[in-house]
Amino acid sequence: MDADPVGAGKLTGKLLVAAPSLRGSTFDRAVILMLSHDGDGALGVMVNKPTEVLVGDVLPRWISVVSEPGVVFQGGPVSLDSALGLVAVGGNDEPLGIRRVRGRLGVVDLDTPAEIIEPAVTAMRVFAGYAGWAPDQLEGEIDEGSWYVVDSEPGDAFRTDAQDLWPVVLRRQGGQLALIATFPADPSMN
Repeated sequence: MDADPVGAGKLTGKLLVAAPSLRGSTFDRAVILMLSHDGDGALGVMVNKPTEVLVGDVLPRWISVVSEPGVVFQGGPVSLDSALGLVAVGGNDEPLGIRRVRGRLGVVDLDTPAEIIEPAVTAMRVFAGYAGWAPDQLEGEIDEGSWYVVDSEPGDAFRTDAQDLWPVVLRRQGGQLALIATFPADPSMN
């Protein structure tokens, strides 16, 4: 397949795209942006699972900073009662309250005043929870074919049509992964 092998290095900044075999699970058609991957395990957020909860209802001071559609995204099944802020940083600096993940992407400390963060970012999303794996767990899931590892593009995490990201990411890979993008959400309807 066109996916990177697990042993090719760290997965930070890459996308994990759920294989059709994960249908019916929490990760059904999930696209996960990996925020960290090291000897202690891996952590990422599902960037294509918007909820109905408005950011203004749970974190009102961030409403002027958060990108459209202005809702909280389900980041994963772990710690759903916690929030994580993901931002695109406009310059080369690492602004106060932001830890760069890779390139322009960073994680924001939501305790930092929004007015300090706002001038430094070009986009922001808030996630409830995250996806996490113990050491070597994710590598095993990739080896068994549950995830495709692909490069992310700068706007992937901030698309207004985020729920449509799964087939979009697969199609742009070409080859066999592009064919998987045509896999129906409900195979019984085929």
